[in-house]
Amino acid sequence: MNRIWFKRFGWFHLPVSWQGAVIVVLASPFCLQVFVAVDRHSHSVSDTLYGIFPFFVCCFLLVDWVGARTSGKVN
Repeated sequence: MNRIWFKRFGWFHLPVSWQGAVIVVLASPFCLQVFVAVDRHSHSVSDTLYGIFPFFVCCFLLVDWVGARTSGKVN
């Protein structure tokens, strides 16, 4: 059974089912928690950006990968 969780909208994947919404809802607090934890100990904006970059990129790539795999066929 091939369910569609996300729909491609430009460069992004938007959730169209509850499973896709769960993925986005789990990714958002993770990114917020990382931002707060890194920003608490950084001394400048660039420190914060360098600290959150690896976590945000991995999280967004994972969401994009799941979105690409569950958005149906690309013609």
